[in-house]
Amino acid sequence: MLFFERDIAIDLGTTSTLVYVRGKGVTMREPTVVAVDRTTGKLLKVGEDAQKMLGRTPANIVAIHPIVNGVISDYDMTTRMLQELLGRVTSFSFFKPRVIVCVPSSITGVEERATIDAVIEAGARKVYLLEKSVATSTGAGIDISKPDGHMVVDIGGGTTEIAVVSLGGVVECESIKIAGDAFDEAIVRFIRRQHNVLIGKRTAEELKIQIGCAVNRPEMETREVKGRSLQNGLPKAITVNSNDIKDALEETVTKLQESIQIVLERTPPELVADISVNGIVMSGGGSMLYGLDQAITSQTGIEAVVVDDTLACAAYGAGKMLRELNTMPEGMINLARRKQMK
Repeated sequence: MLFFERDIAIDLGTTSTLVYVRGKGVTMREPTVVAVDRTTGKLLKVGEDAQKMLGRTPANIVAIHPIVNGVISDYDMTTRMLQELLGRVTSFSFFKPRVIVCVPSSITGVEERATIDAVIEAGARKVYLLEKSVATSTGAGIDISKPDGHMVVDIGGGTTEIAVVSLGGVVECESIKIAGDAFDEAIVRFIRRQHNVLIGKRTAEELKIQIGCAVNRPEMETREVKGRSLQNGLPKAITVNSNDIKDALEETVTKLQESIQIVLERTPPELVADISVNGIVMSGGGSMLYGLDQAITSQTGIEAVVVDDTLACAAYGAGKMLRELNTMPEGMINLARRKQMK
């Protein structure tokens, strides 16, 4: 590889986008948000700067999430966001980069094409799509080339990817819209129902991070929350505890457990036997919810383990795959699918 070339891996998520540069590691972690002037169409801010504008902008400025449930919902904004992010890491590069992009296993052909076109338009020379569960497995240090079954549960912002990986490909998978955002919405609904107070999603997210739990904490924790009273529209402060948040998340956690069980039921018996030994690998921001790994272990009887760097695991895995770019065809990377096509 010439010194002025750059191979790049992008974990394009609903909540955050991570950029891995070959030889440098993860160089960028930015919220997947863009701020646009609706009057002129001008892109104002990308990432962290745009995130700060959410809920605080005048009418002509809108903050947009261009990725919804792991796939492109606003093609133009995604392209412009990627242009900005790629520009930051290739500003001194003479050649356009080759780019691997992590995508959900459930992605459709139309969504695949939209992702490839957006990244090419943003400045890539060649684009390769990598299933996120394969990237997460690689990032977690699993040798996916062996005929050995591993289950990966990646809980992102918009979607949760539940997949069984073996022989370099995805054997069984399920993509569900129960993830970090669903946890936040469940907290908002609970506080509205129990206290007649409306709080914002950002406040709900802070509660989830600080005192949220899927099982009871050893010591109950409390937090004061400020919101708007639905009775008179005035500001109101209430106190909630960790048990309240556990109750708020109970239904959502149960749906997640049921989805994992469904994937296990669809998995060939030999691979289920492997998973019972290898355990369930959990990653993504949602996996950091206190006690979620314990709740899944209790439901399935299989030990669930959260990877070290949950937010960047897929990006590191895709980064490792950059070494094999010269042997890969452009488009969707799925070793199992390639073997079936030969």
